[in-house]
Formats: sequence, structure tokens, C-alpha cells
Amino acid sequence: MSLHYLEFEKPIAELEEKITELQRVGKSRDLNLDADIEKLRGRSNELTRDIFSKLGAWQITQIARHPLRPYALDYVGRMTAGFHHLHGDRMFADDPAMIAGIGWLGERRVAIIGHQKGRDTRERQRVNFGMPRPEGYRKAQRVMQLAERFQLPVITLIDTPGAYPGIGAEERGQSQAIAKSLEVMTTLKTPIISVIIGEGGSGGALAIGVCDKLLMLQYTTYSVISPEGCASILWKSASKAPEAAEAMRVTAGELSVAGFVDQLIDEPLGGAHRDYDAAAQAVKDAILAAIDELAQLETSELLSRRYARLTGFGKFETRN
Repeated sequence: MSLHYLEFEKPIAELEEKITELQRVGKSRDLNLDADIEKLRGRSNELTRDIFSKLGAWQITQIARHPLRPYALDYVGRMTAGFHHLHGDRMFADDPAMIAGIGWLGERRVAIIGHQKGRDTRERQRVNFGMPRPEGYRKAQRVMQLAERFQLPVITLIDTPGAYPGIGAEERGQSQAIAKSLEVMTTLKTPIISVIIGEGGSGGALAIGVCDKLLMLQYTTYSVISPEGCASILWKSASKAPEAAEAMRVTAGELSVAGFVDQLIDEPLGGAHRDYDAAAQAVKDAILAAIDELAQLETSELLSRRYARLTGFGKFETRN
């Protein structure tokens, strides 16, 4: 896969280009340049570690949106066996922006629900850039309730800029569909593990994010609004998005410090898009560990802990 380098990765890109050129020269002239290539690769890895140890919130936001970042189906294909897709909300239509189905995760049968983004223009249009419509959330609810009936843990893979705000979606009850998803997940009598695999945007993400365990990959974000949207409101200009990202504290690391995240999942050097297999294995291991922990709880305790977790966020006062 040809890598796409972000602006702050240009020094890394230059070294990688030199490595590629040495490999080409060595092959065309039948020269052994392995020692020089390994030396450059070591320098590239060292530079990558240095750059990625100093990333700001806006740079992490860019990685979370990286066009080559693994999406939900990339994880499903690598983590599960015998995954069977379930389609449609039995009310209006199927929404390809929301994938849902049942499969095996190791020795456990699970239900998996997730946002799906597209790689090329045609696929992005088909999945609506990962922004679900009401039928997507209603499909998710249907699969959640099916999982409850058969006592399957529910895994949600979150990666969306937000729910689709178009006229058709609003006419078909977008806000009601999101609210209903929140209600269903709040009382679902089976463990729920949510994983932020890219960007978690607004109610579109939260609608499948009510959970017993929230896991976030290292270079992901979760926020009530995009940095661009926040900047447009506060500064009347989307160009202030980097400042907004810093002020909003949208990154996995900052949210973990604030107590919103149960576990951070390390990504391969340079981000999950550098090594899909390693990223998927790390996510799978974290999910299985979370399921093993939650499986020990009685249903009443599971629901009680979920309620306590949700009501424990933030501060408020009750006045007579």
C-alpha cells in the first residue's frame, strides 16, 4: 500500500523515499545495499518515534482521519471468523454507513456494529462518508436487541464525523433514532464494549457509544463537535481548527487523563495505517480482555455499573 504522508511527516517521507530509491538501484544493478537500507530504516524509525512523541491535538486529529487508516470492515476481517452481515432496519432501508453482524472473536461469539467510511469517491458516496442516516441507527438497535436475546457481547467500532444532517434524514427522524439508540444501550442486558478506531464525532458517535468499557486507539479523537465546527462558532472561521482542537482536548490521551476512557490501545509505530494486522491484533486482545472481565458480572451488577459510569461524568448541583 502506498503511504500517504501528512504535512508534519514530510521529514519521514524524505527518508522513506531514499530507502525506496536505494532498493530500486540495488535491484536494477544487482548490488547489495542492505546495510545502507537498514541504516536509513533505523533513522526513519527513530525520527518517527521522535515526531509522534510530540504530536499536538490537531495533528492527532489528522491521523484519526487519515485516508488510509483501517476502517471497521478492515478490523472485522482481521479480528473475526465467520462474520455474517445483517442488513436493514425493517422499516425503511439498509444503511451501508453502519455495518452490523454476528461472528466469532476468538472463542467468543459476538455482535459487532460499526461506522464504515470509504476509500475512493464512489465508495465514500455509497457510505455517505461514514455518516449514518436514521435507518443505520435503527439497524444497530435491531442487532443490539438480537444480541441481548442470544446473550452475545456487543462490540461497537466508532469512526464517524457525525450523523448525517440532511433533509431526508431529518424527515425520517434522525434525532429520534439517535435518542432511541441511547435508550436501548443504556438498558441492554449484555456487555457492551465500544472502541474508537478513528474520529468519534458528536451524537453520531455517541449513538453507538453507550457502553460498559470505552477503549480508544492511541491516535483517535472523541468530541461533541468537530474542531472546524467549533472554530466556526467561536472564531467565525474554520481556519482556527488547530486552536479549537487544542482547547477542546479531543485526543485519546487527554480524554484518558480526564477519566472518560477505560483503556488506551497502542498503535503501531507511525499509526494504525502503517500496519493493519498489528492494529487489529491489539484491538482484538483489548476487546477479549474487556469481555472476560465483564462476563464475570451478574446482569443486575452490569447494568448498575453502567448507570454509575454514565452518571459519574461531569459535575452538577441539585437546587431546591
